[in-house]
Amino acid sequence: MEEHALKRGGISRRMLDTSDFVLRCERHLLSGLMGLLIALVLLNVVTRYGGFPLYWVDEASVYCVVWLTFIGASAMTRLRLDFAVTLLTDKLGAKAARIAKAGASGGVLLLGLALLAMCWLWMDPVGIVRHGFDAKEFAAESFNFLYTEKTQTLDWPTWLVQIILPVFSLTLSVHALSNLIEDLGLQPKRVHDEFHVVNADAVN
Repeated sequence: MEEHALKRGGISRRMLDTSDFVLRCERHLLSGLMGLLIALVLLNVVTRYGGFPLYWVDEASVYCVVWLTFIGASAMTRLRLDFAVTLLTDKLGAKAARIAKAGASGGVLLLGLALLAMCWLWMDPVGIVRHGFDAKEFAAESFNFLYTEKTQTLDWPTWLVQIILPVFSLTLSVHALSNLIEDLGLQPKRVHDEFHVVNADAVN
């Protein structure tokens, strides 16, 4: 019995370690994307001022912001900086508030898993593999044109840009499960000192 409890504790600890690793990766990605966005904006200003605008810069900036949004939302979930309405929980006792908090984390986990399932159905990796990665043949049979479409000015495959959706669904699920583990008291809450923002008020 005690060995089973230790094993279960090890699994939950490894889950939190995985979440921390993902969070560190997200931190580096956010820094890199912010730097890239600034460079793109400056490039756009210089080229427009010089009279030779680069139209692909606008599209690249939009996709950069989209990736920043999804990665930032995932990181904010783990840091518990996502928005919450506490009108009800502020009136509850400590035990009831903990249960409500765990329920909220469970709801985020269900959302992440549902998004992951939807992305699986939408991108249909099994289907594209079954057709030998022939996008046209796959589209002709399934009417799913994800793998045949290109972006307007960058001429990149659309699926390459939209891969952020399943990635976000997976990382959101990992972070939500880690939060749920902490809310249930299976592991002590961890502090992430590398992030200087510690509460939602500081974000605003």
